Amino acid sequence: MDVAVGSSNPVKVEAVERALERYEPTVTAVAVDSGVSEQPWSIAETVTGAETRARRALEATDATYGVGLEGGVARLEGLSGLSLIMWGAATDGERTERGSGPTLRLPDRIASRLEAGEELGPVMDDVLGRDGIAESDGAAGVLTDGLTDRTRALGEAVACSVGPLLVEQYDAD
Repeated sequence: MDVAVGSSNPVKVEAVERALERYEPTVTAVAVDSGVSEQPWSIAETVTGAETRARRALEATDATYGVGLEGGVARLEGLSGLSLIMWGAATDGERTERGSGPTLRLPDRIASRLEAGEELGPVMDDVLGRDGIAESDGAAGVLTDGLTDRTRALGEAVACSVGPLLVEQYDAD
């Protein structure tokens, strides 16, 4: 299985490798623009970014599948506060499937900084006094005390977006 990932972020590449491990994938990282803001602010914008990354990665390679992963934030109906969301998209060039990873409420002090125009990665770096949170355990890892991390969370979005391309149950749709 040849897969192009629309990002050079090592966490996103590892998420694809881990999620598809049983298929022994050859994974190629392709730095592409998501076509959305650096900090997507809705499910729709986050999904669009994932779709764009998947499509552009596939177009740039000879891979069988293109995968895009995008993290964003959104206010979700029925829930208080601002939530961290993660979405994946996968395409074989004809079909595009989408799937989400976990959703996690952000602490108010972090949410307020995002609402003021900052981006989650740099805010988390500042709050924790570290660099590169987005390329390691991510906000998901820090805010769950390691019960999950960014790689595993994004891996769920990979599984839920690539899976429908691999099973026959979707063929009749």
